[in-house]
Amino acid sequence: MITPQDHFADDPRTNHERMVAGDLYIADDPTIAQALTRAARLSSRFCASFGEDPIGAQAIARELLGTLDETSFVRAPLHVDYGTNLHIGPRTTVNMGLTALDVAPVTIGADCQIGPHVQLLTPTHPIDPDLRRDKLEAAKPITIGDNVWLGGGVIVCPGVSIGDNSVVGAGAVVTRDIAPNTLAVGNPARAVRSI
Repeated sequence: MITPQDHFADDPRTNHERMVAGDLYIADDPTIAQALTRAARLSSRFCASFGEDPIGAQAIARELLGTLDETSFVRAPLHVDYGTNLHIGPRTTVNMGLTALDVAPVTIGADCQIGPHVQLLTPTHPIDPDLRRDKLEAAKPITIGDNVWLGGGVIVCPGVSIGDNSVVGAGAVVTRDIAPNTLAVGNPARAVRSI
């Protein structure tokens, strides 16, 4: 069996640098741990504040996230890995329970409607059992275009892009790109018609 250290014998980068580059890494880097802790603290503050002052809580969300336009609104609870890789465009509404595992960038465009309990999942894990046992992982970015509606419970998988003006029906699992102006439903999500 190969030890985890052997995977990077010829790579002088830290695991955090590998993660940011989108390469395989092991999440044992102190910089990664600090970023996870920061996100957990801010997310907890956001959720606690939201019950008393939903509008005021948006300032905490803007501190947590990479980008949250002043005209957008996020409901609690919100679950992120880092927050700094989640970017939400103007006039977008995010309903309760968004899980954005933002190891890689997650970009949500303008005028989007993100339904309750949507999951945006950038992490990937090797299929090779030895690599998985050695705790290697990576991530691929997710891009949601402008004026997209993701119904409740939609799951978007790593590396997926959803084009402008598209609608993804509730409970769909999006495993590959959705073209602009498309209605997609199901598991796996498939285009059923143009909009």
